[in-house]
Order: sequence, then structure tokens, then C-alpha cells
Amino acid sequence: MWKVPKFIKQSYLVFLLALLLYSSFGFSFSRTEATTSTGTLGPVTPKDTIYQIVTDRFFDGDPSNNKPLGFDPTLFDDPDGNNQGNGKDLKLYQGGDFQGIIDKIPYLKNMGITAVWISAPYENRDTVIEDYQSDGSINRWTSFHGYHARNYFATNKHFGTMKDFIRLRDALHQNGIKLVIDFVSNHSSRWQNPTLNFAPEDGKLYEPDKDANGNYVFDANGEPADYNGDGKVENLLADPHNDVNGFFHGLGDRGNDTSRFGYRYKDLGSLADYSQENALVVEHLEKAAKFWKSKGIDGFRHDATLHMNPAFVKGFKDAIDSDAGGPVTHFGEFFIGRPDPKYDEYRTFPERTGVNNLDFEYFRTATNAFGNFSETMSSFGDMMIKTSNDYIYENQTVTFLDNHDVTRFRYIQPNDKPYHAALAVLMTSRGIPNIYYGTEQYLMPLDSSDIAGRMFMQTSTNFDENTTAYKVIQKLSNLRKNNEAIAYGTTEILYSTNDILVFKRQFYDKQVIVAVNRQPDQTFTIPELDTTLPVGTYSDVLGGLLYGSSISVNNVNGQNKISSFTLSGGEVNVWSYNPSLGTSTPRIGDVISTMGRPGNTVYIYGTGLGGSVTVKFGSTVATVVSNSDQMIEAIVPNTNPGIQNITVTKGSVTSNPFRYEILSGDQVQVIFHVNATTNWGGNIYVVGNIPELGSWDPNQSSEAMLNPNYPEWFLPVSVPKGATFEFKFIKKDNNGNVIWESRSNRVFTAPNSSTGTIDTPLYFWDN
Repeated sequence: MWKVPKFIKQSYLVFLLALLLYSSFGFSFSRTEATTSTGTLGPVTPKDTIYQIVTDRFFDGDPSNNKPLGFDPTLFDDPDGNNQGNGKDLKLYQGGDFQGIIDKIPYLKNMGITAVWISAPYENRDTVIEDYQSDGSINRWTSFHGYHARNYFATNKHFGTMKDFIRLRDALHQNGIKLVIDFVSNHSSRWQNPTLNFAPEDGKLYEPDKDANGNYVFDANGEPADYNGDGKVENLLADPHNDVNGFFHGLGDRGNDTSRFGYRYKDLGSLADYSQENALVVEHLEKAAKFWKSKGIDGFRHDATLHMNPAFVKGFKDAIDSDAGGPVTHFGEFFIGRPDPKYDEYRTFPERTGVNNLDFEYFRTATNAFGNFSETMSSFGDMMIKTSNDYIYENQTVTFLDNHDVTRFRYIQPNDKPYHAALAVLMTSRGIPNIYYGTEQYLMPLDSSDIAGRMFMQTSTNFDENTTAYKVIQKLSNLRKNNEAIAYGTTEILYSTNDILVFKRQFYDKQVIVAVNRQPDQTFTIPELDTTLPVGTYSDVLGGLLYGSSISVNNVNGQNKISSFTLSGGEVNVWSYNPSLGTSTPRIGDVISTMGRPGNTVYIYGTGLGGSVTVKFGSTVATVVSNSDQMIEAIVPNTNPGIQNITVTKGSVTSNPFRYEILSGDQVQVIFHVNATTNWGGNIYVVGNIPELGSWDPNQSSEAMLNPNYPEWFLPVSVPKGATFEFKFIKKDNNGNVIWESRSNRVFTAPNSSTGTIDTPLYFWDN
């Protein structure tokens, strides 16, 4: 089903001829395998605050790259002819670039930002995208956003050169700011035009020249080089209109197909959907991700994870983290509504793949509770508790009020008071807060569309560091860094009504209590509340910025209580109790990554982690590379695969456990196939003798197989490279009742290549 021919290698003679030719012209070359990760700050953690930048829409620091060589100048928003984007036609390029981000690093640093997420830095389709309208007009678009991949190994020249990117990385790191890039591994560009009866369009993917060993070749500046002497620095790798190697699924637009098969195998918005079950595709995407990791980035935001094969995602993430430089941040866009039938698939995605979610459940509820008031504050509190229970790694999810794919929050909530309240809650809630560029400047779009929200910040604001929103982020990002209750703590709702929420974040003795009134013009009295805070007076961390004041804690009949207080319109209070936890007791707050194979690096965060410590995965001791009071770098030991608890012991004291999944080895895909009939609502699953197949536990089996051609079912599953394993198919009905095949165990062997994929035969259910 997914088999494709192998690449044909260049001959050694061609290599020698090209080398002789180019050495005579003084070119120097580097190859992808020669680069190593340098200068990273480590993964993004719950102590960080992320700032999302749509690179083209932030700031133009270098006008010389606004109209790169060969680019149609009419696709740059420059009606005045002064080579400056004017922020009017948001479908066109505006001029933001790597240098623009560098120029605004002081602005970001002063706000308390410790990580930036930028648009995909690599080359995108650079020709016009035309949408034909019902009135006969044509909308002309560009790929300014970075989601129409063309060549993963060259920079988007509208943003700058590879040298410019490296300067951006270095400037950010020198200021303590981590760098996360958007990465699209689901599709290339639009290959059919849905506004013109799906007429052929683009979708082509290119790669640099290769040497005789198959290594990509770059010049001394890190740019793709014309190695083979044909006058070009790239070669066509795949074309969805002539897909000889099966690089794309080619099943057409998803339309209204809401099945898992539809989401994963059909086109998203007519973007050419990669066949992630094809070994050539896996190899290319892994090579591309490792290339950017080698440039010293600190993480990946994975686009469109809802639309990707989870077995691919798991192996992809594992390949990146197992490469030189250790684990980096991974979070992805698993887009859901509220409520949504895909919720269970969404909430379990991080534990199944190792890639965390952008928290759409948080976003939806915050929009409703603080934006249009269609949900109560009690409902928001209920969501916080439900997701704390549902998410295995609740503090690693990336929370947000808006982003490039949704309506700007300011459009939904133009009133400053609930707007500020939402921002304060975002900054103190579980998870890692993500601030969409311009939120701190109250950017107000003309309408509710996502494109209207992708405003050019340079023409829309003066980057004022004195706005209330800017100061809220500034103060609370500092609190997030310094009080582990916010970064690592649990959540408890102390009091809630339709309009009021009082909640507590707690990590051992450390606490932060947040009290919020979303109503701008109403005052409410909060009754006396039980508390574990010591007796005393606690001042508002925001210093009255959102009308807050101090509270008193008194002992009443042996119970400490927060005295009754009032919340005026839009008032937000943040009270912090931040005692030293000492250094003798180790406490784990977070672990990155949460999934890996023996030999991988793992970072353990918390308190009391310095000095002489012993790290164990289950009962197996791990090697400690380095440690401090707040972090341990360790190596995953060679022990039993599956779920293990990490603990840290210092002297006779052992920390709390933290869940970690040890993989059986380098992950590859086996695509299982079976012909089986089921009753209505029933599904087929795979279970086997390795942890990736549940170790014979039907409750830990694969996800339900896909059946677009019932009664045939198929499913890609991530298993260890080269492993020979036993398995069976099982049936589950709507009530969870299990029927096993009544036959001996089936046996299969996974491919030996690190990027290999293989199809099983079409089996038939055996009763």
C-alpha cells in the first residue's frame, strides 16, 4: 500500500567532476551531517512565558529583503511605492523579518518574555495564490504565514538569510529568550484550487543539491549551493501532480468528512497532504527537523497535529529528541471545538505521541467566560479542574487567549477590565502561557476573521511599554519564574459564581491565590474562605494595577481563614506565599521530555535537586550528568520499557514520582491490515507482547483501527525498529467488551531502517 522505489544515488564520477568544477571557483561546502546543536537554552518549561510572532507581521528591521530577487513586487503591500508595508492588504507580505525581531528584543525582555514562537523560517511557496469569488473578483494571497512549505533547507528570503537566522538565535539566547519555530510536517502548499473547481495549482516540494553520499550541500553562509553545476541550488523532490514516489496521499480535500481517516488522510484546505506512512517522507521530514534543531533552536510548534498519523508523530518526535543536543520542546495544534467528539483523542494525544497540545479547551472556555460571557466563571473553574484530571501533563499544555488561527480576543472583548482579567488568569493558570503578538497593545482587528487578526504590528502600534496589559504580563511572568506554585502546582477552586472566581495554585508549601471579578461595573462580596496560608497579611502582586489590595488571614477556632473581602468591577488580586522549601528534600515539578528511549537525555525540574542525588526510573538507577537545586540532567537507563516513575533521592528522602514512558527502541511504523466484520459501533484493535501494543493488556491496546473500505481495517502503529513481536486483533463493542481472535499469536518483524515503514499482509479475522 505504501511501498515506493528507493532513491538512485549519484555516481562517484559525477561527484568528482562537480567537486573539481566548484573548487576552481572558490566555493566551500558544508553538509547536513556535519552540523551540531549549539547554544540552546533548553526546552520551554512551565516557568516560561511564550510570545507568538507571525514574523511577517511584527517589525521590518531590514527593508532590503522586502522584495527578494524573482519575487512579484505586487505581492508586497506597498501601494505608496516606498518599500514599506502599510498594513492594509493583510493577504500580502508586510515586511516583518528576523532583524525586526532582533530590534525588538529589549521590548520582549522587559515584558518578561522568556520564549518566542516564530513563523516557519524555511522557504515557502512564493507565487500568487488566487481565490476566485462569486462576484467574479479575485483575491490575491501570499504564503506570508509560513504554512505552504516548499524547501525545508533554505530560509524564507522575506525574513532573511541563514546568517540572519543565526544572529536572531544568538541575540535571543544572549537575552535569555528561547526560540521555538513553527514546523509543518503535514503538507506542502496548495495543489488544487478549491475556488476554481479544484484546478491544478502547486504543492511541489524541493531540496538542495546532494553530493555522492546523499548529503545536502551548502555554501559557507549556510545557503544551498549549486553543487551539480546546473545553475540551480535546488531540485524537485516531489510533485503531487506527478507523484511517482507516493509522497502525497492525493485523496482530495477533506470537505465535511469528520472521520479520523478524513482528518488524517485527506487534504486540509487543499494543501498537498504528505503520506507519512511512506519511508521517503519520514526520512525527508526527520532530516529537515534535525537540520533546524542543529541550528540551535529550543523547540518545535507542530502544525496541524489533528491531521497527522499519531504513529508518525511519535516516531518523528523521538527521532528529533534522540538526535544530538537532547530533547527540545514539542507542542502541536490539535484543533478542537467545545464540546467536541474528538476530545478524548485530543486529551490523550500527548501521552500517545510525546507532543503536547496547544490547549484549545482552555482557549474555548476562556473565550466564552471572559469574552462573550456565554459561560460562567464557575464553568471556567470546572474546566480547570476537569482538565487537571484529564491531562496527564497538565502543566506542559500551552494555554492561550487567541492566536493566528482564531479571532483576536480584543475583538471579542473590547472592555479593558474583563480583557485584563482574562490575561491575569492566563498568566497564573496551569500550563505554559502563550501571548499572541500585540495582545499587550490591544490590537483590534476590523472583523472576526483570522486574517484580520494578523495585523502588521509596526503600523498598528508604537510598542508602548506602559500599557496595563504589558505591565500585567511583566509582573506575572516574573511571579511565574519565581514561585513554583504557578509553574508546577495543582489547581483548587476556592470560590466561584457566575462572575467571580477565586482559585489556588499550590506546590507543596508554596501558594498563589487569584481572585477575579469579570464584571466591569459590579462589586461583589466574597465570604470568609478556609485557607492553608499562615496567619498574616498578603499584598497584591500586581500592586493594585487591576484595582487589587491586600488580604488578611486569621485563625478562627483553629482554622486559618481569609477574611471576607470585596471585589470591585474588573478587580483582580494575586496573592503569593513563597517560602523557601530548603535544599534537603527533593521535589519534582516537571520532566522534559516525558517519553524517550534508553540513552536519551532527560531534564528534571523542581526544587532541592542539587548536591548528591540518585535518580531512578522505576528501580533502575540513571546516570546524572549534572544538577543544581532546580534542575537535573540525566540519561534514561537501559531498563524495562513502558511506563516508569522517575524519582530523585537525596540521603534518606525520596521525591514525589513523575510519569515517564521508556520506549522499546528507535520507533518505526508497521501498518496493520485485517479483514473483519463487527456489529454496529464495534471496532478492531491491535494488542501484542510489546509495550507499544499494550503488553497483551486490551485496555492498553492500539487506538481503534481505521475502516474507510469496510470490512477492511488498517492502522499505522509505532513499534521498535527491527523488533520481532507477537500480536492479535481484538474486537471491542460500545460497552468495552472484548473478543479475542481464537488462534495462536501472529508474528511480525518491524523494518530495520530508522525511517522504515512496512505493511503487514491483509490478515483475516480468525475465530
